[in-house]
Order: sequence, then C-alpha cells, then structure tokens
Amino acid sequence: MSLKRIAEMTGVSISTVSRVLNNRDYNCASEEIKNKIWAAAEEISYVPNESARNLKLGQNCQTPSPARRLAVILERFHSLDDDPFFRELFRSVEQEAFASGCTISRLFFSELHMEELSSEKADGYVILGRLSPQTLSAMKKYSKNIVSVSRNPTQFELDEIICDGRSAAVCAMEYLIGKGYRQIGYIGDCSYEDRYVGYCDTMIRHSLPMDYASIIPTDQTEKSGIDAMKKLLERKRENSAVDAVFCANDATAIGALKGWKEWRASGIPNKKNAKMPAIISIDDIKAASEVMPSLTTVHIPHEDMGKMAVKVLLDRIQKGHTEKIRVEFPSRLVIRESC
Repeated sequence: MSLKRIAEMTGVSISTVSRVLNNRDYNCASEEIKNKIWAAAEEISYVPNESARNLKLGQNCQTPSPARRLAVILERFHSLDDDPFFRELFRSVEQEAFASGCTISRLFFSELHMEELSSEKADGYVILGRLSPQTLSAMKKYSKNIVSVSRNPTQFELDEIICDGRSAAVCAMEYLIGKGYRQIGYIGDCSYEDRYVGYCDTMIRHSLPMDYASIIPTDQTEKSGIDAMKKLLERKRENSAVDAVFCANDATAIGALKGWKEWRASGIPNKKNAKMPAIISIDDIKAASEVMPSLTTVHIPHEDMGKMAVKVLLDRIQKGHTEKIRVEFPSRLVIRESC
C-alpha cells in the first residue's frame, strides 16, 4: 500500500499521509512534515487510487484509466529552493495533479537539454515561469500538450495561465508614488521582463528621474537581493540614495531586508541611525508575512494558477480544446510594514 510506504518513509501515521495528499486545505501538519510527505510521494511516483476514492464518495466504480504522466519544467532556476514562489507554485501543480489521478514524472530545471526532452515520455508539460524561445521551440517538436504558468504573457504561442507582471509592477509603483516616494530603485531581472517594463513606464508617466545607477540587475534570488541592497545603500556616500526600492519578487525583497540589516549593523558611524528605504515586491509567498518587518507585496494567486494549469493541460490532452487559450488572474496589493 503506497500510503503505508510513505508513512514509513516519513515517520508519520497513514491517516496524516492521507489527509495531506488528499486534502489541499489540511493545515494540522507542519510545513516540514507536508514537504516530507510530498517528497516521498514524488520518490515512489504515488498516484491516488481512483476506484477507492470513488467508492468512498459513493460514486460508480469504473475501470480506472491509466494515470497521466505530467512533467514540470522550471528553466530560470536550478532548484525550487532558489525561489520560494516557484516552490509553492510547484506544490499547487503537484497537488492538483494528484487529485486528478496524475503523476509528476519528471521535474526539469534550467538548461534543459534536447536529449532529455526527447527521452521523456510525459503526456503533457507544465512550464513554471518564463521559458526561453529556444527551449519552447524544441518542446513544440515533441508535444502539443504544453501549458505555461507565468507573469509574462506570450503572443498565444501556447496555453498559458498568467497574472500579468507589468500590471502587478504598476500597482506596486503607484502605491509607492502615492505614499510620496520619488527616488525609487529597482532590483530584479531587466531582460525582456514585464515587471521591469512596468517599473520604467510608471516612472516615466509620473515624470520621475530614471537613475540607472539605482537599477540593479539580478537573478532574483535572496542572495542577490542582499548584495543589491548593499550596493544601493553605499550610494549614500554620494548623497543620491533611494528612498524606496521595488523588488521584482519576494525572494529578492527578503534578501534586500537582510541586506539592510547587515549594512546597518556593520559598525560604520551614522549607519545605526539610518532610515530603511521602503521596500515593496511581487508574489506574496508565505515568508512575506513572517519576515521582520513584514513585506508589502502584490499578491499573485499562484495556488489557483497552479490548479488551473493542470485542468487546462488535461483538457488539452483529452482534446477538449484545440485553439491556444489564456486564463488571466488578477493581482492585488497586500499592505504590510515594509513601506
């Protein structure tokens, strides 16, 4: 019995395993235990017993169809630990796949090789984040069953679930400007990135000076956020420091908060009395409400986006639709302490 095996692997009861895998809203287990259970389920390629589930729900029991094998591709990062947003998004995709009787057959990270793609026998692919044109072109040769979950919409090149990054960036910037901030820096990706476009457009629209020394390109990880914030803060020596910072994602913003604290505690005179610039970002991951100060951010509904991605992909696999479709979710501002 797979549930029993997962329970043995994780050191918890079978009932706890069952609740975590079959109930998305189950909150009694800690995040650490949940992650261990899901990791074990991935390791043994666990698929829910559809017949048993139907019997429990009082539905007609039919011969179960073979489980769909879905692969997930994350090209921008080398690990889910590099960005908690994608880790949470992946978990949502995984939960919906399991609930639909599917299995995640493979998780590809950045620098996907052609030979790896051609040897993968997945029924469909879920892309998390922006995919390079080269990899997308390669994928189309092997499968028509592809859905993207992203903040950067394409020109209907594939099925996609989006929350528009440019609109989210404009929301964040308008909030800062409405609060009276004028010297606003940017930390994040600057190449073909809608969030950066939203930042620039808003600065121009409000006739605010674009200080390119206050724009720090990064790989959008926590570590790069620490380093980038220290660079911005050192500009105080030139009397041109920013009074607010827009970070492209929460991981970068959390790094920026840590960078501020490290800079302030470094022992150089006058730093202890320095005022922290306002910090705002995009994503609203779980850690955003737990850091000190808590992070003002623009909420991206990644849990619903992950669920919808699986539904759209399965509909594509089952030939429920043939045209490329786009499902767009709205973003919303979450005001906390960092501004």
